[in-house]
Amino acid sequence: MAWNRREFLKASAAAGAASALGLDLLVPPEAQAQAVVVDRWQKAPCRFCGTGCGVLVGVRNKKIVAVKGDPESPVNRGLLCIKGYSLPKILYGEDRFTTPLLRKNGKFVPISWEEALDLTARKFSEAIQKHGPESVAFYGSGQWTMAEGYAALKFMKAGLGSDNIEANARLCMASAVAAFMTTFGGDEPMGCYDDIEYADTYFLWGSNMAEMHPVLFSRVTDRRQKHPHVRIVDLTTLSTRTSEAADIRIVFKPQTDLAIANAMAHVIVKEGLVNQAFVRDHAVFKKGLEKIGYGVKDTDEFGGQEPRWANYKPFTDRAQRITFDEYKAFLEEYTPEYAAEVSGVPAETIREVARLFAHPTRKSMSFWTMGFNQHSRGTWINNLVYNLHLLTGKISEPGNSPMSLTGQPSACGTVREVGTLAGRLPADMVIANPEHRAIATKIWNVPDEKIPKKVGYHTMEMFRALERGDIQVIWIQVTNPFQTMPQVDRYRKGARGGDGRFIIVSDIYPTRTTELADLILPSACWVEKEGVFGNTERRTQHWFPAVPPPGQAKPDVWQIVEVARRMKLGHLFDYKEGLEKGLFEELRKWREGKGKDLAPYDLYTKVRGMRWPVVDGKETLWRYREGYDPYVKKGEGVKFYLNKADDGRAVIWARPYEPPAEVPDREYPFWLSTGRVLEHWHTGSMTRRVPELHRAVPRATIQLHPDDAKALGITPGDRVKVTSRRGSITGVAEIEGRTVPQKGLVFVPFFDQEVLVNLVTLDSFCPISKQPDYKKCAVRVEKV
Repeated sequence: MAWNRREFLKASAAAGAASALGLDLLVPPEAQAQAVVVDRWQKAPCRFCGTGCGVLVGVRNKKIVAVKGDPESPVNRGLLCIKGYSLPKILYGEDRFTTPLLRKNGKFVPISWEEALDLTARKFSEAIQKHGPESVAFYGSGQWTMAEGYAALKFMKAGLGSDNIEANARLCMASAVAAFMTTFGGDEPMGCYDDIEYADTYFLWGSNMAEMHPVLFSRVTDRRQKHPHVRIVDLTTLSTRTSEAADIRIVFKPQTDLAIANAMAHVIVKEGLVNQAFVRDHAVFKKGLEKIGYGVKDTDEFGGQEPRWANYKPFTDRAQRITFDEYKAFLEEYTPEYAAEVSGVPAETIREVARLFAHPTRKSMSFWTMGFNQHSRGTWINNLVYNLHLLTGKISEPGNSPMSLTGQPSACGTVREVGTLAGRLPADMVIANPEHRAIATKIWNVPDEKIPKKVGYHTMEMFRALERGDIQVIWIQVTNPFQTMPQVDRYRKGARGGDGRFIIVSDIYPTRTTELADLILPSACWVEKEGVFGNTERRTQHWFPAVPPPGQAKPDVWQIVEVARRMKLGHLFDYKEGLEKGLFEELRKWREGKGKDLAPYDLYTKVRGMRWPVVDGKETLWRYREGYDPYVKKGEGVKFYLNKADDGRAVIWARPYEPPAEVPDREYPFWLSTGRVLEHWHTGSMTRRVPELHRAVPRATIQLHPDDAKALGITPGDRVKVTSRRGSITGVAEIEGRTVPQKGLVFVPFFDQEVLVNLVTLDSFCPISKQPDYKKCAVRVEKV
């Protein structure tokens, strides 16, 4: 029997569900669904990636005993991936934290919540009194609910007067944010998942979509099967499951995507494929600073001075208007032949995909994830893809869409929309703008002098400041930075540097971060609490608690508010309608009339999410286009209205190719790239506790090209050591597995806390977005 991709994914997911629930894989899925007895089914979004699949959780005796795809969800239409079907088991690991734990004499001992909350409040208060509000920090996550993130933001910026709040989305989505802002004047995609059913060509840049976003990829392959003219182009440094499904596979040398994108623009301009009317009416041209550095030295962010708060001033790009003719002159050197020499991709292939992108009767959709964003020029390469869409006018209409995919369930809703990053406020507002500060003082009912004026530390500088002792107290929630930070050994040592430093970690399981904490607070997870997530396509989704958390575990938002009350800041969180609804309704005030409107809280409890802006109860599928977006007036056609600085026009950027911070040499002759695998999510703290997922992929492997393995005398299963200028790891070799690196490149997933690949990585970052580059550093490889 021949199955299409949709049928295959559905069968695979059903098998995964059966395995997770301990059912017989030989029993038909329909019978299996009836085999699980539940008291009720309840809706929720999935806890894992940013796709935002809808699930139904089956509750029995106050436990989640089953899960299935929600057939009423427009996102996944009843399908789930193997991780989604494993959701029940992430809650019930034997080592869940159930009581607060305090480090005493090198060991963790249980304490009461009263003691834990009092201690947290006292540590924050003492640090602020002695060293000022810049000495405390909050580090959160794209796994926060929107209420949790908003409470943390308000606690820090309206309560403590500190701008030192960041989230782990800095490590995964900051480049996308910076590029959306610099190109369109506002963050997040203008299109939605419905574009998939209209597109003719899909361009996947640095995205193993088949494994990282499999439900969405099933929609891509389903369309191609039904419409033979549809093409998938995979641009990558690794051959993956996505590559196997692609019609055109382009493997390029690391960092040279910049040259390829400019060469595609070169072809579009040279061959008269530009949509002249669209560019004339809806775009302007700019260039920025070049040779902007890599952030690898602490002094890079401190004007070459000693790293101290008084000297801290983050890099800021300086834009300059140019003409279309000047932009064309910039592109002259980026011939396909030049890009071929730099990237290793044949010039004719570059011409072929440029023409395919610009073809007047084909609709083009671009997808990308960490291959673009975790990039020392991450903002630039995001800008360059928008260039292709703007030059051809293929944007903001069904099937023509640049779509930045997210890796966490609420990286968009909580981090980007709420603004849980240094310098930001909700709805793309910033603390440096007096008008935005005035809105903050009105909504928060605090004086202007209470809100910090100086931009706080971004994630990389935050943990460098912790290492130096400039940050004395940091509260970490829902994330595992002492596994995920690049060059992590530096920051791990700094965490236990003493000298008054105090680390609070709220989490559900032991991790490489909780092991370095001074105080561990047990958290409720997912459907053990009420929450709202915001997914990749601007869809805001609500769920109610389905089961109680274990032991004394509490929601993160409760923890924040209880500490605030002990610091005499409880008035910031007094809401007549209740905490969750009150926080959300206050967040709505920031967004009303700004093109980012949310519906009332109660409406989300009844529907399968809505895509903002929601105006008069109606969601918006395509932004900036007349007839779809209520903010675009009749007769305007297309208007990028958030970019007021350029009169509602988008920016086409002249961004050059520049090499990465570190390249292979004689001593370290290989590239190293990190990433994820299908079965595990992020650092594996949840998925490695699901027995079936752990058995499927029990460890991270060191993946090599067959020719490199042969030259080094390495065979599958051999112990291999990977060494950089910063550290080394040892693991098991994998050759010709699901992922096959190009020759000269090594790939190691980062989910395994025993194969701590970030001991090896380089802490360089994009100076504009401040997002680190996990995809490129130099290593040597040797058989142990």
